[in-house]
Parts: sequence; C-alpha cells; structure tokens
Amino acid sequence: MKDIIFSPIGIVHSDYTINLGTPIQPDESVKNTGVIEIFNQFSAGLEDIDGFSHIYVLYHFHKNIDFKLSVKPFMDDNYHGVFATRAPKRPNGIGLSLLKISSVIENRICVFGIDILDKTPVLDIKPYIGEFSKMENISMGWLSDKFHGFSKTKDDGRFNI
Repeated sequence: MKDIIFSPIGIVHSDYTINLGTPIQPDESVKNTGVIEIFNQFSAGLEDIDGFSHIYVLYHFHKNIDFKLSVKPFMDDNYHGVFATRAPKRPNGIGLSLLKISSVIENRICVFGIDILDKTPVLDIKPYIGEFSKMENISMGWLSDKFHGFSKTKDDGRFNI
C-alpha cells in the first residue's frame, strides 16, 4: 500500500507549549481559548463556518517521535490497546478535538476549550452537526464505569512525548 501524505491547512495558536498542564480533552466550560489559523491558500474554505457553533479539528501530534500499541490511560491503572483510548502516541499521530467557535475573523477561528499544543499542524476541519450524532445503544467499553465523578483534568505527564 502507498504511503499517505498530508500537508497542513493551518496551525494552532494556544497557550500550551508542552504536554504537562495541557487539558487532556476539549472542555468548553473551561475558558481555554485558542485560535485555529487557516493558511491563506485554504481560507476560502472557511466560508459559512461561522454559522456553526462547534467544529471538529483534526491535527497532527507533531511532537511525537514514536508510538505505543498498549497504553495506560489517565483514567485507569490497566493497559489498553491504543485504539481503545485517546492517547496521543498513535501509529499515525492524528488528533481530534471538538471545539466551540467563539468567532471567525478572516482566516482565524477563535475557539473555546482548546486542548491542543501551540504550533500544532491542522490537517482538516469539519463542522459538528448534532443531528448526525444521535446514536443509540452506546457502549464505552472499559470506560463505562470511569465517569462517576469524572472531571476533565490537565495532562499529568503520563503521555509525555
């Protein structure tokens, strides 16, 4: 199979420069603000994005130098396959965050709840459409019993890259 090569369409601007202290999940209730800057040659693709409240941002974990197929997530003391977690050390290093749009100014999307390191390359943006997300009979696997009293915390260093 051929290699797949992506080129960034933009870059993230956030206050987070290292993993330690960076939120581990997007959380719009926490006012972690940031900016998704789309490069000029792609900025026409932002037309009408300001009509949406949230966007999915796909990005590259550019500081990862390796990956692990078995990881111990922050919510558990047991190891799990990386594909059963949201751990950043992944074979293709692709991240996904759901962020609330604050405003759109030219080629910059201002967002709440950012959990992405500064200078992270953006691969794609897609609007969040709640009507498409009304799934039934959801199972969360090993996470099912972990959400009692769960609060979104910052990276404790377990996933250092």
